[in-house]
Amino acid sequence: MSSTVLFLPGSSLFLAKQNPLNKGRAATVKCSCGPIPSVSHGEEEGEGVAMVVRRRALASAAAVAACGVSVLGFAGGGLAANQGLLAGRIPGLSEPDENGWRTYRRPDEKSGGHGVGWSPIIPYSFKVPDGWEEVPVSIADLGGTEIDLRFANSKQGRLFVIVAPVRRFADDLDDATIEKIGTPEKVITAFGPEVIGENVEGKVLASATAEHSGRTYYQFELEPPHVFITATAAGNRLYLFSVTANGLQWKRNYKDLKQIAESFRVV
Repeated sequence: MSSTVLFLPGSSLFLAKQNPLNKGRAATVKCSCGPIPSVSHGEEEGEGVAMVVRRRALASAAAVAACGVSVLGFAGGGLAANQGLLAGRIPGLSEPDENGWRTYRRPDEKSGGHGVGWSPIIPYSFKVPDGWEEVPVSIADLGGTEIDLRFANSKQGRLFVIVAPVRRFADDLDDATIEKIGTPEKVITAFGPEVIGENVEGKVLASATAEHSGRTYYQFELEPPHVFITATAAGNRLYLFSVTANGLQWKRNYKDLKQIAESFRVV
């Protein structure tokens, strides 16, 4: 992670502003490097104020780097380690494979899980073509607090993951499976509206059941709107994986969107 460090003269506080390419959050770091020394009269005359300020700034940058802050693209260790434990977005994408697809795996350190019926979330994974990026999920998200992740590609579509506590609709499913929750018809009728925001009656074009590593997944295609939904359960959670697009995106990228939807796994 690269960051740009902005120095506040006369203070030991430095604002570490991440590179826009990382689309992360600004972080304020307190370091014990001490205040930036003032320029003496002798140094003014001998070297010129600009040269002295530059020299002092570089010295301060080196001190900050020692505290773990990234300086001018050179990553320090301390801040990166701490940010990995903070709530919010944490990188989980692999490098592209030979076909240009990346695998996202929910990081173990990512926050999530609170309230009645919640416990640490069992990680999940899926694959997307190169070019898809994580979109921040706000606590004020209109999709509700159970949206765990959003991804999007402006040319292909978008996706999101809902992770809901099973105890919201059943009290005796601490080790849930999708079969225990219901048949494919029952699941899409009950939970499809949470994905598309309306009744799914007459919208289910196709459904299928798949099994991977002993876990069952229900797969649905709905229209309108254009959306693939993959549903499964693990622990005390129901997982709903939704991949959607507008009409033109759906027509041009149908095969890839379906492949994304079918790649979802709870690991």
